[in-house]
Amino acid sequence: MLGRGVAQQLAAGRAGLWSEEVLEACAACDAVVVNVECCISTRGSPTTLIPSKPFFFRSPPAGVDELTAIGTTVAGLANNHALDFGPEALADTLLHLRDAGMATAGAGLDIEEARRGALVPVGNLSLGVLAVSDHPAEFAAGDRSPGVAYADLRRSLPHWVPAEIDRLREVADLVLAFPHWGPNMTIRPAGWQCRLAAALIDAGADAVAGHSAHVFHGIELLPGGLVLYDLGDALDDYAVDPELRNDLGILALWRPRGEPRLELVGLALDYCRTRLAEDADADWIAARLARACEELGTALERAGEARFVIEE
Repeated sequence: MLGRGVAQQLAAGRAGLWSEEVLEACAACDAVVVNVECCISTRGSPTTLIPSKPFFFRSPPAGVDELTAIGTTVAGLANNHALDFGPEALADTLLHLRDAGMATAGAGLDIEEARRGALVPVGNLSLGVLAVSDHPAEFAAGDRSPGVAYADLRRSLPHWVPAEIDRLREVADLVLAFPHWGPNMTIRPAGWQCRLAAALIDAGADAVAGHSAHVFHGIELLPGGLVLYDLGDALDDYAVDPELRNDLGILALWRPRGEPRLELVGLALDYCRTRLAEDADADWIAARLARACEELGTALERAGEARFVIEE
């Protein structure tokens, strides 16, 4: 999230929102996929599509530099803040990201563009990314109106999602489903999310990586692929819940044809700056992550202070 307090830091000329260790971890990746939970623009005004909406997030164009710094390859825009400042700001967001060489997924100037997954190279392979959000319905793209790739995921998987996964499977070596799903501040996936994750894997996704809760969940290993139900946050200015610790997140390193297949790196989010977790923060992540994975039948090995490996 590059808006509000983060935007103020950017407007004041402060860069370097990521520690050197975070930058090094991202630099080692062939591709970096992030959920950009704000618009990037100097235009627009707070949306009236949702009269009771309490938060509006908008980043200045300088926010793109911070995404570039971590090597962002795909920017997912399917979330509940993409239209915070209206269609003009969303259009600017798409333009700024694409001008910086990033692919986008999950939002567009019409429904066809919003639902179309991104395709990017990853080393000698190619990766397809499908992004979808289950809220809010008011932000859904239309035939001639900008918005996000919306689906009422609690009910079922809409026909267009497996159809788009099929299309991506024809042109990509790997497919990642990237849903923005469920309410804030939950500590485990709901039953419907578990069922939907299985449906996404059955539809042809190699992995599912979710977001929305602001708190990380456990990892599940299904016969057809990995499910990372929620990775928590990566950068923000949010108030911290002392029990749920939304100031601690996870960077997932997915190596689908390497060893280990999945490595998790703990992140500590200070105000508008992110570093690798250490000391008590790393211990908290270790304990919480082990419990969350155990609930899903997955074993976790601590491979370093803030590094964790899923046992196969």
